[in-house]
Amino acid sequence: MTSLYSMVNQPELDAPVMVMVLKGWIDAGLGADGAADVLIEGLERETIARFDADALLDWRARRPTMRLVEGINTQLTWEETELSWAKDKSGQDVLLLLGNEPDHAWLTFSEQAIDLALDLGARMVVGLGAYPTPVPHTRPPLIAASASSPELAQGFVLNSVEVPSGVQGMIERRAHLRGLPALGLWAQVPHYVAAMPYPAASLALLQATNRVAGLDLPLGNLPDLADASRRRIDELIAQNPEHAAMLEQLESQAEQQATSTALSATSGDELAAELERFLREQ
Repeated sequence: MTSLYSMVNQPELDAPVMVMVLKGWIDAGLGADGAADVLIEGLERETIARFDADALLDWRARRPTMRLVEGINTQLTWEETELSWAKDKSGQDVLLLLGNEPDHAWLTFSEQAIDLALDLGARMVVGLGAYPTPVPHTRPPLIAASASSPELAQGFVLNSVEVPSGVQGMIERRAHLRGLPALGLWAQVPHYVAAMPYPAASLALLQATNRVAGLDLPLGNLPDLADASRRRIDELIAQNPEHAAMLEQLESQAEQQATSTALSATSGDELAAELERFLREQ
């Protein structure tokens, strides 16, 4: 099998957890991306391996950025997909698989990512994501699970559906088949704010990761950003009685633990679309 990565460093680690965020699949409110940004900014990372972008990416879909200086092409850059390691705030080892979701060779990429995790003694794999659903922004985001065992799924929203998968789902499944516990954490983001950054989702994902994996990952300024976002959305919704009525309906559904159901009135989707447009304009 052709290797899709080049090794940079091979540290001796103590039972790390591999946390992965691979851009390209559903990430409502940039929940997973925002969590990854906090980890990048808050942890001192060292690169272990870099994956071969030329073998994995469709360059026409993910074009490099060219830097022109007075007409001179001085640089081409693109986001690398890397495995790095760091220590959390309590000194525990953490592996971070970050970057772009591959466009090609998913099976090989998944197997080799798991090879690296096992070679480094990983004890668990945790993938982060977020999806839009009819829930109110006035409640902390719930987290749904895609787990390798009932024990790992305990305490999270449990869905029974058939949906398209990203490569993180493939890595989770292949990890399980090779005896490595794996868990996908999915923040539920209010559908009317799904197209804009929603820091409450990023905060909920990192808190859930810390809880399930026994880690102490940094939260950065996400608590403050989540509070500010909540207040701003409250102010905007209060300006329109129809938007306020929609929010009340969503809050009622949340209280009845009907977070996975659609709005009961057809006009609810129309109001949500209108509210989303309004919030984006503001």
